[in-house]
Amino acid sequence: MARPAASARAWIGTVFFLFLAPGVVAGLVPWTISGWRRHDWGESWIVEPIALVAIAVGVAFLLYAFALFAIHRGTPAPVAPTETLVVTGVYRFVRNPMYLAVLAIILGQALLFANWWVAFYAALVFLAVFTFVKGYEEPTLTDRYGGQYLDYRRHVPGWWPRFTPWRGEEGAQ
Repeated sequence: MARPAASARAWIGTVFFLFLAPGVVAGLVPWTISGWRRHDWGESWIVEPIALVAIAVGVAFLLYAFALFAIHRGTPAPVAPTETLVVTGVYRFVRNPMYLAVLAIILGQALLFANWWVAFYAALVFLAVFTFVKGYEEPTLTDRYGGQYLDYRRHVPGWWPRFTPWRGEEGAQ
């Protein structure tokens, strides 16, 4: 009977963290910077659909990656990690899909609003996230999951997605 309660806690924690972290980083802060005032691209109208696609794809991947954490009975928040290493779905292609999705959302907004401050903010977010991944996340995952994480890390890139999904040992070459 503990499993349904753990699953419910995982979903509640995941949704809470979604609004707390990416909601602030990719929503509230860009809104504060830009006021979400759209730019009239005029004859360069193609920029707007590109921006909207970047935002939509970023949101879709972010929601999917977050759901995988709840499915694995944990959250993306460091204080409530999953019971198992998440290496399914988008995590078979790239180790940091949530961070890449957040960056796509922010950069899409920078384009949509033609706002260099939002683009500069995206660069700051990338530097902060990269530093967090290297200084905290990778050592913590190595401590928690050991060889399983090291094998995963060896086969799945952190920032530039693979073309084919990693399938664990049977797919390793």
